[in-house]
Order: sequence, then C-alpha cells, then structure tokens
Amino acid sequence: MRWQERRGVLNALDAPVPGSAWWRGVNERLLRDGCESVALAGGLAGEPSSRAVRLWLAFIETPTARNWYRAHNASIVGAYLEHRELAEAESAAERFFMNVALGRVLYAHALVGAPRLAVGRFAPLGRVLGDPRLGMAGAFLSLRRVLPYRYPLTRDVEAYIADEQDLGRLLDYAVIVPRLQRVYEWSAEELREPRLLELVRDGNPVYAWPFEKRHVWRSAHMPLAGRILERATKAQ
Repeated sequence: MRWQERRGVLNALDAPVPGSAWWRGVNERLLRDGCESVALAGGLAGEPSSRAVRLWLAFIETPTARNWYRAHNASIVGAYLEHRELAEAESAAERFFMNVALGRVLYAHALVGAPRLAVGRFAPLGRVLGDPRLGMAGAFLSLRRVLPYRYPLTRDVEAYIADEQDLGRLLDYAVIVPRLQRVYEWSAEELREPRLLELVRDGNPVYAWPFEKRHVWRSAHMPLAGRILERATKAQ
C-alpha cells in the first residue's frame, strides 16, 4: 500500500496529478472484504455479503496458505470484474500491467493449490515457492516488481516490456504465459467464479485488452535461459 501511495495511484481524483479510480476501487474492495470478515469473526451480527468474505472467514478459522489465496484472489477477481469500465479508461500500458498482475496472483495461488500445473516436475517445491508467508512469493505478489514506479504511464507498452527485469520477463514469458489458460480455468473452479474465464482467451489475457493485440503476451526473442526454464517446468 505504501508503494502504491508513492506511485500515485491512490491520489485524490481531483488532485493536481489525479490518482486512478480503478486502483482505488480494487483496493477498496480488498479492504472492505477484510474489514467485514474481521468484524464478523469478532462477533458482529449479520451474514457475509459475498463469497469472498466467506472465504476470508474460512482463512481466519484455518489460516493456511491455500485458504489465504482463495480469500485474497476472490476479492481481487471480484474487484477486477466489478470495475471493468474503470479499467477501460486507463492507458494501454496500465491495462497491460493489470493483466500481468492478475496473471501472477492467480499463478501464485496455483503454486500452492495445483503445483503440478504451476511447475510441472518441480511440484514438490510449489508450496514453498508460493507460500505468502515466505519471501520467495514476493517475486509473484509484490506489485512493485510488476508495475513501473510512476503513474500515469505515458510510454508505449513495448517500451515498458523492454524495461522489465530479466527475472520478471522469464517468469512471465517462460513459465506463466504458456500455462495461463489452464491457470485461469483452474482458478475459476477453485474460486467458484466462472466469470473469470471472460478475462482470458486462448491463453491470452483480455481484461480491458483487445485480443487482436495478443502479441504482447509472447516473446519474440526468448533467451536460452527462458527456453530451458519453459521446458523444465512444462505442465504435466
């Protein structure tokens, strides 16, 4: 949250440099679900307002890594679906990174809940790599590793892709993208949210992003290390 504040997405919408209505909406949904679940777990009367809140209550009762991902990702996916119109108002580069961020959090969940899908023959390592309580999960979950530092984004998408850290590029293009369709399908079932499948098409993210511009999800020049990593972690 501190990083998002520094980036500027949480600035007031009438500030000299306005923030993002979409980012504010997504954060509000996550915070609201969390606060409601804490209130209900603390004895406040009433029924959960959404499935996401029920999943947060399940996490509070049984705080496992998989239960945390179910709750967190249910809130995030719900916010993405709720605010699609706001997303369309953002720049092309911002919309590109929205898809990158969503793909990474869904993939991190699969590391814990479906490790063979996520890392193939290295499945026994999946739960360790994806555990949100351990530092390694930050490679997938930390937004500052995904998004450029400043908001709003003014350059072309290709320029930001070229600036992406080597590790991040390898994770996205060699490991995550090749199995993205299956990750979305698994997540839709895991979260019981079939509308999630509206955000991917033939393995290409399409959240506020045209399918016709799907070339951004493929690397034209995959380095040798990426080709090795893709083959080594091939889904089984």
